[in-house]
Amino acid sequence: MKMKKIMSIAALLAVCIGFTGCGQSTSSSATTSAPSSSVSSGTTDKTLDLSDLSNTLVYAGESESTINPILNTHDEITDIIFSGLMKYDGDGTPICDLAESYTYDDPTLTYTFKLRDGVKWHDGTPFTADDVVYTYDVLFKDKTLSASITSNYKDIESVTAPDEKTVVIKLKQYNAAMLGYFTIGILPKHLTEGQDINTMPFNQAPVGTGRYKFVKWDTAGGMIILEANKDYYGKVPNIERIIYKTVAVESTKATMLQSGEADLAWLNAKYADSFRNNDNFKNIDFKTADYRGISMDCSTDFWKQNADSIGVLNYAIDKDSVVKSVLAGRGVAAYSPIQLNAYGGNKDADIYSYDLNKFAEEMDKLGWKKGSDGIYERNGQKFHFTIQVRDYEEERVDIANVCASQLKKAGVDMEVVLVSKFDWDAGYNGFLSGYAAQFDPDMCYSNFVTDASENLMHYSNSKVDELLEKARHTENPDERKELYHQFEKVYAENPGIVLIAFLDGNYVSIKGLSGLDTTRVLGHHARGVMWNIEDWTLNR
Repeated sequence: MKMKKIMSIAALLAVCIGFTGCGQSTSSSATTSAPSSSVSSGTTDKTLDLSDLSNTLVYAGESESTINPILNTHDEITDIIFSGLMKYDGDGTPICDLAESYTYDDPTLTYTFKLRDGVKWHDGTPFTADDVVYTYDVLFKDKTLSASITSNYKDIESVTAPDEKTVVIKLKQYNAAMLGYFTIGILPKHLTEGQDINTMPFNQAPVGTGRYKFVKWDTAGGMIILEANKDYYGKVPNIERIIYKTVAVESTKATMLQSGEADLAWLNAKYADSFRNNDNFKNIDFKTADYRGISMDCSTDFWKQNADSIGVLNYAIDKDSVVKSVLAGRGVAAYSPIQLNAYGGNKDADIYSYDLNKFAEEMDKLGWKKGSDGIYERNGQKFHFTIQVRDYEEERVDIANVCASQLKKAGVDMEVVLVSKFDWDAGYNGFLSGYAAQFDPDMCYSNFVTDASENLMHYSNSKVDELLEKARHTENPDERKELYHQFEKVYAENPGIVLIAFLDGNYVSIKGLSGLDTTRVLGHHARGVMWNIEDWTLNR
């Protein structure tokens, strides 16, 4: 078994170095395009030693098109290449990273960070405060930036560097979540200044200060090769090399594990269950804040006319049966986007139950009447809308199809449209979404506040805006919790998403991989599993 896995990895790596295809690479929803050929870093290529592959971890990851922490916030790889002023510990608390220490002056709303000595970029250039100023200027000043996280930095007034080891960040007003947002990876000014952040070549050949450094990206082979940063300012990882396979199709990840072509993967619940009780593998189950829902595009004509009928759909979907069937019981029915957050979970927001009689009553109150085909109609319009789902995400497809079947029986025609990539301009009425607020509940601000940076579905509710703004700028934790409880109830009454379920984070690894710590609550796509990767060990 050991020899088989080593030979499999050797074959994979040889294919990558030889630039020939051996896997599937599917485009993602990121804003930039992946390189069409192999990209490598000249500063690290010479360190690539193929003589011993026993300490190389093959991770069946996500489909990638960019490795830039500002543009890609959904996948693992940016977190281990780049570092931020702060980082999250296992409990989700922001602690110092590139910053050696910090102070906060409440009267002036000012953070002062003292930076670590001796930190270097992966190309050997010294890291300085100018890099931090540059990165934050991009985040809150660059109007051309196409990123989902810019709303997190709107309260910054200025970022300055009195000297090369000090960064001063002054806010316009108090922001309770700000310390967590200082975890964003810092970009090297000397390599990216003056370029279009959205499309620059650096996005496919990144240079960071983190635990692993980029070596090579071969899109034909679907591989990104990383090596441990021997000059890392913290603990140098035990695992010397990572081959990050850019895999989109869920079944492919499971097959790669079974065949010895991968050592670790996040799998959907059913695939993960197929490995349970197999002595050659480990099932590592995390809790996540990752939910799935039917997100309605409120800018489309159908929902402009029928937004009052989104919430009532909850009565027609048996969410517990979705959890039991599609998720194999590994999750919980959802009623609030932050119900699993420490600041959420207001049971008064759990206002819908699966009740077809109640559904029919509420539809009648709203003026909907069933037509001869059994589908509801109002004002000469059928209750028909389209939802796009990426075809390679089997679990999402299954969730959408089960919900569509249940809605059809109740008299609503939700058409599931399979796409290879989300198309926000095609006129679909929504998509099968996934989001998470695994740390501060303010993480949902960008999704639900009018015109916020990740509000892709153009949801707008003045009361929601008021509550989320106030909660963001309130210091007292008890007062914040009350505001978020109010938000949960207000949102439930006038939602833009029919929430379905929260997922568990089901990872599967080979037997010889150790050190994964399940303390951390993971995010969207079960992101965060590598938070302590420097402590992992691999024994083949």
